[in-house]
Amino acid sequence: MVTELSTVGRRTVSFVAPDPARTAPITWGQRALWMALRRHGTSRAMFALKRHVAVPRRARSDPERVYAAIAALMVRHTALRTRLELAGDEPRQLVADRGELPVLVVPAESGGNSGDAAGGGPVDPVAVAQRVADELAAEPFAHADDWPQRVAVVTRDGVPHQVVVVFSHTTVDFRSAELVLRDLRLLLARGRIDNAPGLQSADVADLEQRESHRRRSARAAAYWVEVTRRLSRDTRMPQREPATPRFRRGVLTSAAADTATRMLAVRHRTTTSTVLLAAAALVVGECSGNDLVGMHTMVNNRMLDGYPEAIAKLNQLALVPVDLSGDRRMAYLLPRVWRAALDGYRHAYYDPQALSDAFGAAGLPYATGVNPHCYLNDIRLSADSDLFGRDIDEAAVRGATTGTTFRLAERIERFTWRTRIEIVDRPDGLGLALTADTTYFSTDDIERFLRALEAHLIDGAFAE
Repeated sequence: MVTELSTVGRRTVSFVAPDPARTAPITWGQRALWMALRRHGTSRAMFALKRHVAVPRRARSDPERVYAAIAALMVRHTALRTRLELAGDEPRQLVADRGELPVLVVPAESGGNSGDAAGGGPVDPVAVAQRVADELAAEPFAHADDWPQRVAVVTRDGVPHQVVVVFSHTTVDFRSAELVLRDLRLLLARGRIDNAPGLQSADVADLEQRESHRRRSARAAAYWVEVTRRLSRDTRMPQREPATPRFRRGVLTSAAADTATRMLAVRHRTTTSTVLLAAAALVVGECSGNDLVGMHTMVNNRMLDGYPEAIAKLNQLALVPVDLSGDRRMAYLLPRVWRAALDGYRHAYYDPQALSDAFGAAGLPYATGVNPHCYLNDIRLSADSDLFGRDIDEAAVRGATTGTTFRLAERIERFTWRTRIEIVDRPDGLGLALTADTTYFSTDDIERFLRALEAHLIDGAFAE
């Protein structure tokens, strides 16, 4: 599976579930990835969610309890024993009723120097777990043959300390991954879970065949077509000969932006995600010269009955048109953005094939070339607005910008978006990452874009 870990131990966890094997269509969320897979190939269309959990002390004394918990997790959630048959025109989910899950056993002593304690002490199991997660995620999943997760147990002196789980995004989203890990922690601590699991991926797929869901999808498609017709694909930014590779990513880390974002959210009684969406739209509007800008963002789609606890890939893209033609101060912009975002979120659950068909009927391009609009992807595990312990004095917040850092990161040959902003967790501030098309953005432009985003957040926090 992973060559660098080929010398570590392996366990095979067997499971037998009480429910029978079955098949189901793929979900709408899975179909979006399947369509991307056909356009871009496995390495560009799929990615993994990397997680690890600490083994509680009571389970460390009994290593078999850890492997029993992993087996019980597989029995509890049919989504974890679902393979995808993606070949052909009608992809299917194949749910197994029994099987074997290979589990890597990685001694912390083999974790390398990166996790060593000062003075050559024992290796930190958490550092080893992070490295193992990276390596397990490096190889694309073979969806027809692999289970949608890879598991490893990190030990120290033979005692389990961390369980690593790397999920394929084909079957779970961020919320699902956290729900599965919650259940894993309970199984490790208690050995059982008394309540029934939530809806699983195959259950969601069956629901999406209902007429009520198809009507919802049709309304979403009509909304997307209407909004797309209003949006301009033009930009006033000059074009240049692109770099090779064509796309470049830069990352700005700002403690000042973190505090300012929280201040705006608290003051205007909104979410930090809405604040960041508004500030990003301001910068996009300044770059493009357009008063109406299209902002894509990811929506978890868990508002329907039974969906909050579902283990499935439910998240899909929303399209939010942000009108910048009025007063652009945050006090006036945030309510407009919030209303537009709610409308976009309501129309973010749809069959992507139906959306493609609607665009074709309207004579509009769908998922072709590089999307000219901006994709804001907030992938923080916590979108906290708590200001406890933070100095919110204006001089202190503006002074904190001296600690803002910028670095250039990956170069990418093929990419879907002209601009994609990622909001990421950083221990020393808010992480703002921009991946941009060098046809329009030089590396200096990427830094200017992110610093303008930081400035709008700080100015907004103290403008009114």
